[in-house]
Amino acid sequence: MRYRLMAKVYLTRRIPEDGIKLLEERHEIEIYEGDAPPSKEEIIEKVRDKEGLLCLLTDPIDKDVFNAAPKLRAISTYAVGYDNIDMEEATRRKIPVSNTPGVLTETTADLTWALIMAIARRIVEGDRMVREGKFKGWGPMVLLGNDVYGKTLGIIGAGRIGQAVARRAKGFNMRIIYTSRERKSDFERECNAKFVGLDELLKESDYITLHVPLTEETYHLIGEKELKMMKNSAYLINTARGKCIDEKALVEALKNKDIAGAALDVFENEPLLTPGLAELDNVVLAPHAGSASIETRTKMAVIAAKNLIDSLDGKMPQYCLNPEVFEKQR
Repeated sequence: MRYRLMAKVYLTRRIPEDGIKLLEERHEIEIYEGDAPPSKEEIIEKVRDKEGLLCLLTDPIDKDVFNAAPKLRAISTYAVGYDNIDMEEATRRKIPVSNTPGVLTETTADLTWALIMAIARRIVEGDRMVREGKFKGWGPMVLLGNDVYGKTLGIIGAGRIGQAVARRAKGFNMRIIYTSRERKSDFERECNAKFVGLDELLKESDYITLHVPLTEETYHLIGEKELKMMKNSAYLINTARGKCIDEKALVEALKNKDIAGAALDVFENEPLLTPGLAELDNVVLAPHAGSASIETRTKMAVIAAKNLIDSLDGKMPQYCLNPEVFEKQR
């Protein structure tokens, strides 16, 4: 079936202008203009008469939302992850869901490395020291950090982003070990990476970085037991999903110096922080900025808009997460 008429579309946040212009050319759009995410109640109210929905990872699109939107026939998420969407319910209702993979790979890998360098060399602490007038001049014991060059990097999840992080590590002459659902022979050859089990990775790595989706298997993948397996000189970096780390256990590990530090771009109960986390000096906290470059966020907006336009036209979008919806329509 093909649809060509103008549809009503709801955007749960303002996205870069290139994406908005594409949607405005074809459809009637309404945009939530708040800085904070809209409440679930707000989303439910706004989607009642909408045929298209462009949402973010922070928006819970569950059965309640679907029940409130009898006309809804297309969802596009401005993200790679989609654990916020009830995919089973969307598919049951024959609603295509699409995302924006690939485009943010290199940008997120860049941010991962920014976090590695920031925590290893105590950049945030140093910035605060200078701004507060506590820097009294160079000294041999002032703000000592740790080297990155020549150390062991452990990558948990060797997908697009994990592999991009590893390619950057070659410039630091790092030993690269990784764990993943399956071995990646091409990756191993390109980066001289070694496939190991999670326990071995935790014990041997100086820097551990997470690049896995949030699933039942990866929920609290790093908890008290795993943190105790790490070197007390090791650092944990997370640009994947906050719930992959047990944040309460992490706070205790950081307080007790069981590990040297952590750098987080995502949080277990985002945007809220686990009590005690913000008070620690040995953690760097970023505001979910993995894809936050002008170029990448603009590309994401265009892809998300095109995905939604295609879906509303009855065509399978480029990045469809449930293509079986279209198979059933044929």
